[in-house]
Amino acid sequence: MRIADGIAAAAAMFFACTQVAIAQADYVDDRSSAESVIRSFYNAINRKEYARAWSYFGETKPAKDFASFARGYADTNAVELRIGGVAEEGAAGSIFFAVPVAIRATSITGDQRLFAGCYTLRQVNAQIQEPPFDPIHIEKGVLKPASGDLEEALPERCGDGPEPSNRDAALEAAKKAFAATHQDECENETPEGAPSTEPAAYTIRYQDKDAGADAPEREVRLFRFFCDMGAYNESAYYYLADDSGRIRQLQFAVPELDIRYENGDHEGKVESVAVIGFQVEDVAFNSHYDEASFTITTFAKWRGVGDASSTGTYLFRNGEFALVKYDVDASYDEEINPETVVDYYTAP
Repeated sequence: MRIADGIAAAAAMFFACTQVAIAQADYVDDRSSAESVIRSFYNAINRKEYARAWSYFGETKPAKDFASFARGYADTNAVELRIGGVAEEGAAGSIFFAVPVAIRATSITGDQRLFAGCYTLRQVNAQIQEPPFDPIHIEKGVLKPASGDLEEALPERCGDGPEPSNRDAALEAAKKAFAATHQDECENETPEGAPSTEPAAYTIRYQDKDAGADAPEREVRLFRFFCDMGAYNESAYYYLADDSGRIRQLQFAVPELDIRYENGDHEGKVESVAVIGFQVEDVAFNSHYDEASFTITTFAKWRGVGDASSTGTYLFRNGEFALVKYDVDASYDEEINPETVVDYYTAP
């Protein structure tokens, strides 16, 4: 048996024995907001970390004891989560949050069940607390069986409580990350003819490549922030929010090029264009995201007429954007004649 065959057989046996349907979620423990607490709670459930899941509740626990609580999730393999608009109201030194939730629970046998309802969370004023500190915690949660699509099952609001805010937690987090890193270098007001400084937002749903056919769908949010507009290039930064609520800025792989000209300068005929390595850039020029093809395309003009340029195509797959095609027009000849120097679309 080849080593590769042995590894494949061992992996198949491991997954068959443990009945794992999807890759384990990354560890997330965020108690900075009501939405983050709920995401962290289900992250703990997905990772089988029941003591951590138990810790997100306050004095009122969801079961008579921890052992009973853990047994309740014994046949749960994974939970897919949707969170609606969070409503909040203050009362006697505390803020109470109403969080609409819909979940799709997949058992270790592959059966799926849909539940929907609301969680109530409480944040006690941190300035009046004494040790031990009490972070935002779950007071109670009431979920009932639901039917149909996960999105349709998500309640618009919780009971007769306050109206949910229109706050988009992922968007707000992306704005904070952008402001902390790039706000000073970018335009604070939208120049005439430029895109809005309000970021464009997209939702991307997908399944992990190694997930089973019945594995729950995952979701990420993509945000495009306009930065500035120069003489012929408009720059933008992209941020990705995964389904655990974490935000990160996209980095774009670009080939390092060795370009040879006939007479040694940019005005001569191009003799050769060779890729000699790769590097990353965090800024994207003249870019756009196409929802139909799941691609970000960049187009950097090397001079105003656009006859010399580079174009990158980045495909979303398995939770990441990857460079799949890169075209270069290195000739300053007033003609549009790019050549492809990287092409993973057609690679075997």
